Amino acid sequence: MQFKHPEIFYALFLLLIPIFIHLFQLRRFQKVDFTNVAFLKTVTIQTRKSSQLKKWLTLLMRLFALACIIIAFAQPFTASKIALNTKKETVVYIDNSFSMQAKGAKGPMLERALQDLFDKTGGTEKLSWFTNNSERKNASPQDFKNEVLSIQYSQNQLTPSQVLLKARQLFSDEKDAAKRLVYLSDFQVKDNFPEIPEDMLVDAVQLKPVNASNIAIDSAYIASKNAAVTQLNVKVSNTGAEISEVPISLFNREKLIAKTAVDFSENASGTVTFDIDNSEEFIGKLEINEANLPFDNTLFFSINKPGKIKVLAINEADGNYLQRLFEKDEFQFTQQTFKTLNYNEIPDQNFIVLNELKEIPASLATALKSFTDAGGSVLVIPAVQADLNGYNNFLMTMALGTLSEAKIQEKMITKIVFSHPLFKDVFEKEVDNFQYPKVNSYYNISSNATSALAFEDNQPFLLQKNKTYFFTSAINKENSNFQNSPLVVPTIYNMALQSLPLPRLYYTIGQQNAIAVPVKLGPDEILTVKDSTEQFIPLQQTKANYVLMTTTDEPKKAGNYQIVKKTEFLENISFNYSRGESELQYLNPEDWEGAKVYSSVEDLFDSLADANAINSFWKWFAIFALLFLLFEMLILKFYK
Repeated sequence: MQFKHPEIFYALFLLLIPIFIHLFQLRRFQKVDFTNVAFLKTVTIQTRKSSQLKKWLTLLMRLFALACIIIAFAQPFTASKIALNTKKETVVYIDNSFSMQAKGAKGPMLERALQDLFDKTGGTEKLSWFTNNSERKNASPQDFKNEVLSIQYSQNQLTPSQVLLKARQLFSDEKDAAKRLVYLSDFQVKDNFPEIPEDMLVDAVQLKPVNASNIAIDSAYIASKNAAVTQLNVKVSNTGAEISEVPISLFNREKLIAKTAVDFSENASGTVTFDIDNSEEFIGKLEINEANLPFDNTLFFSINKPGKIKVLAINEADGNYLQRLFEKDEFQFTQQTFKTLNYNEIPDQNFIVLNELKEIPASLATALKSFTDAGGSVLVIPAVQADLNGYNNFLMTMALGTLSEAKIQEKMITKIVFSHPLFKDVFEKEVDNFQYPKVNSYYNISSNATSALAFEDNQPFLLQKNKTYFFTSAINKENSNFQNSPLVVPTIYNMALQSLPLPRLYYTIGQQNAIAVPVKLGPDEILTVKDSTEQFIPLQQTKANYVLMTTTDEPKKAGNYQIVKKTEFLENISFNYSRGESELQYLNPEDWEGAKVYSSVEDLFDSLADANAINSFWKWFAIFALLFLLFEMLILKFYK
């Protein structure tokens, strides 16, 4: 027990006053003996003893009454150390990620938690709070209540380590302040629990869904494509729900095109296929109906009228294999001989192949360097008898190294760097029984460029530096059988595809996306991404014949958008939320050492009220003083 005014205890010296008064009243009686009253002696002794006991009881009641009055003025109380600390700081983290859309006992978990915070928050102490995409420092309780109900869902989700780091930034540097973090989340699995700092208290409120089940549209991709029809495969997953099938709808803009059902009778995921007419652009939306977690019920995608990658082959060898390779809808292929080359056409290309030129003059090297600096991509295939001086000057300009004299020796091309971007998703597994191609002569090269293909002795066959590629051997049919190898298609084909990334069906919000838009901009022109309600200007770099846009956290909501230059429409683009939160797996905060765990916001506030409560006892002592005075009056009146 503690006292608000302990200095009042000096008044206890007042207890001496009734004691002194009592002592002064205890005078000795003068004895006078009368022979005729001897028989009354016993009664007199008993009466005197009874009178002394009555006075002692009266004195005791007065002392108790006065002591209780003094203690009541000292104001005794009990409280915890946290309640006594005058410097308190509270930071509230509200997890507003999409997994909080799941239904709890009283509705969507986030909405119920926000309502409880609104109802329970009070007092005068300021607090700081933050979500996955916003923050507010030192807000009054009323401001907090005004803003908390307007919190919207976000595709971001902070890990426990990031939450502690963010809370640390919102706390002050005062060492004596009691720092409390209220962690409000469903604790979906993102990372392990970190160690809690010694000067921080963590109150974890885990909100649990009634039913941990979810049906989600995971992804969509083009399975095949011909001149008339594009086959679109859609993957749908089922977690925890006991259901045999679910209907899925395909829309073009807002027009229903097709509807089918996904079968879950045998597997927890299913794939359906839609046929899409290639006659026009397709602004697509896939949709299912599932009430528990609605954010992943819709997937947007766009199929634009195909743009073409411009490929130029500069030949001094047979280029028929290149023509066969690039005779596809996504390419615009042209070829010229070295003697008839039009240098003015170089800046307009996306991918240029130097097909076994005997020499690379300085003028061509300068034009190609400007071309690559502007974002273009170049493949160099050397001739069997090449001018090394011209080649080395060009290679050093491109930071590819230097060549030495050609060696006439048969070598097998046996090393494939499966992790290289050219071969990503090309092989289902790393094969070791491949029918490897060979060369009859090659050049030794001294280079620090990245190797994509290599000979059996680990000497490089294909090198890459930035967006420039170099074969160390001629690949004509007299010198190599590489043109007939299965490797030639993914190798050279992917070089061209990566020279200008074609628009994907959709991009994911929260990831870094690179989008190449084939357009030329003026000095003060920019590209804008917009829909019917909002627009934003992405980070963009102007290249020679396209603009490279980069997006990460924009746009804020999933949907179909347009890329425009001022008012000129260029192409459609789609964005979707990450499906990372579709898997309903949760951490157990009971395993978080040092954290206090609560099952609801109400339990948390009840606990905080008890921890901050100050129990005052002065009223009880005032009552006891009145009781002792009452006992004194009763003793004086009724005690004989």
